[in-house]
Amino acid sequence: MRWNGKPLFQPAGGFRMTLRTIRTSWLLLALTLVLASSAMSISLAEVAAPEQAQDAAQDAIRLAQANPPNRKFADGVLTTVPMQYEAKDTFSQTEQYQDIIKGIPNLKWTPNFMSESRTLEAMASKVIFRRDVWGLEFSFKPVRMLEVGVPQPSGKLQKKLIWYMVYKVTNHGEPLRRVPVKDKFDNVRYEVKQIEGLPSAPIRFFPRFVLEAQDTKVKKEYLDRIIPAAMEAISQRETGGTKLYNSVEISRFDIPVTTEDQDNSIWGVVMWEDVDPETDFFSIYIDGLTNAFRWSDKDEQYDASADPLTYRQYQQKTLKLNFWRPGDRLDENEREIRFGAPGQVDYEWIFR
Repeated sequence: MRWNGKPLFQPAGGFRMTLRTIRTSWLLLALTLVLASSAMSISLAEVAAPEQAQDAAQDAIRLAQANPPNRKFADGVLTTVPMQYEAKDTFSQTEQYQDIIKGIPNLKWTPNFMSESRTLEAMASKVIFRRDVWGLEFSFKPVRMLEVGVPQPSGKLQKKLIWYMVYKVTNHGEPLRRVPVKDKFDNVRYEVKQIEGLPSAPIRFFPRFVLEAQDTKVKKEYLDRIIPAAMEAISQRETGGTKLYNSVEISRFDIPVTTEDQDNSIWGVVMWEDVDPETDFFSIYIDGLTNAFRWSDKDEQYDASADPLTYRQYQQKTLKLNFWRPGDRLDENEREIRFGAPGQVDYEWIFR
């Protein structure tokens, strides 16, 4: 039957062509899904790869890049203080572990099948804490002064005399390590020594500089300041334009070990403002050059439920530099500042 010259129904052959078309469509759809899944796996791998690359890049960023000065200094301009390692810094004196002795009830008991020295109370009564000790070498240029315009809250600039010191920190590696050694009776004792050739890890330097005026009417201490307005002028004057890190920037990096072939030292600058012009004798305390520390508990203030910092006092090994400035409050001049002071050592390591 026809309508306007066209068949009203499709012949059987036409119906078979439709089935082939459907079958072909399913095959194309399956092939598309396979290709899509492959592309997805590739895209996931590509997504994971940048994350791994980013981790590697972050590790590289965390390693500080050396910033040597653009000019060479004359002999005697840079003063170097080597790290002072001491074996006693690797262990604490015999202490009572207060958190156990007073923090856990009912520790007193008499054992029947072992020595009383093996009870928790006895072992916590005589505890020695041991640790490896690392250190950084500290070098510095003379303390100098620079007048710069410092922005004020009002938005105006105020001229201030900035005291500053350019310094260098170097990681020579070879920390002081505690090495367990057994004697002929299998008793363990510890030897403390530096092991040459053993790989050493990079060190993160978290500095804290305090300038203490010693001869003013009232004892004054000045924390270091970050003064962006002075950074460029100081770097041009001291290093020929090489970027110097401030106390925050320098703490963002791990300082690699310096070798005979590669100097990985990092240069920074510390600044102070509003220093009393009547200061004649002052000291600079530098924390963060080593992980050596001491601690002690105050028995009368112990509270098991309290924050340990309320009854525990920490003292960090600190480098102290002594200076002398034989001048007056009028016409302050950096040439008056001398390293070392009459009747005092030039520098010393203390705990504070």
